[in-house]
Amino acid sequence: MQITDVKHFLANPGRGKNLCFVKVETDEGIYGWGEAYTQSDRDVQVAAHIDQMRRYLIGRDPRNIKHFLQWSYDDFAGRRGAMDFWCAVSGIEHAMWDITGKKAGMPVHMLIGGACRDKIRVYANGWSGGPPEELADRARAVVEMGFTAMKFDPIPGPWRTFVSKEVENAAIENVRTVREAVGWDVDILVEMHRRLAPMHARRIGREIERYRPFWYEEPVLAENIDALAAVKRDVNIPIVTGEELYTKFEFREVFEKQAADILNPDVCNVGGILELKEIAAMAEPYYVVVSPHNFNSTTLGLAATIQVSAAIPNFLITEYFVNLEDFGNDIAVNPFKVENGYIRVPDTPGIGIDLDEEQLAKYPYRPFDPRSPLQYYEEGP
Repeated sequence: MQITDVKHFLANPGRGKNLCFVKVETDEGIYGWGEAYTQSDRDVQVAAHIDQMRRYLIGRDPRNIKHFLQWSYDDFAGRRGAMDFWCAVSGIEHAMWDITGKKAGMPVHMLIGGACRDKIRVYANGWSGGPPEELADRARAVVEMGFTAMKFDPIPGPWRTFVSKEVENAAIENVRTVREAVGWDVDILVEMHRRLAPMHARRIGREIERYRPFWYEEPVLAENIDALAAVKRDVNIPIVTGEELYTKFEFREVFEKQAADILNPDVCNVGGILELKEIAAMAEPYYVVVSPHNFNSTTLGLAATIQVSAAIPNFLITEYFVNLEDFGNDIAVNPFKVENGYIRVPDTPGIGIDLDEEQLAKYPYRPFDPRSPLQYYEEGP
């Protein structure tokens, strides 16, 4: 079996960033789908990497996935991998696994160790925003949709390292508002987007402990692991990091310094399915659980996430963007369904989902207006 073509599709779902889907075709007629992580105005860069790697992939066997990962880093990237590169690699890697699973007649999770569970718990994201009263109403609506966990960023305003006391108080008040709106039986996940200096992260963290958050995500930048570890020691809430770390090499220091309780690597930028599984294996002897980040579509990125989540023993929960659900249902041939906060692990060969290219064409790429602030999915990635 040989690769005959590698294509990318940039699609705008009508809000937020453009999404990047990858299709790998073979001489046997078997094709595979994958998804590459993007950010606002960092999408054509990812697609450019895919186009350049295409020339080197034609004629290769798509089942040699580990070799592809090593070759792409050593030779194509000259051992200078960055975010856009790893996003492109991840999308191609998913498609290679999809082909391999279809050729073998097995779901991908059976090829990487087999299933540890038959359903995957998900938390709702992409629902929050607005003043406290509106935030409370939206939180209650998420519970009515059947979710038992939800994530939001409680800090108003732009992403800044140093914030005022008023901003700190507003963040604390927003956490209180959501907790009171949903009660104690629903898990609330607090996201900080790596924005805070440690002094702010500590003060906010200590104040919201009383509301029993499920976790405290990326309170400080992951580039300073010592600062993250210090916040972890001082705040009595599980600490999460990982969405801006790429490959197992960048996670090493997190383990060595015991800087996090939970990891949230993204299968669409970390290097793909195999790399995420290997990071999860590294986490096991440190008693760290894995909750894959998924600021991607509810189709291919979610499919790849589900396959890994099914196969790792230390899986906790994963991300689901409720405001992309309609888009995902429209372009997917066999869309996933959330039932009582869970998604069933598919048993079909490959990654478990297919896209309708005619429907996908209805959502063309859309450049952002540089005169306007970048807008993410309501509360942000």
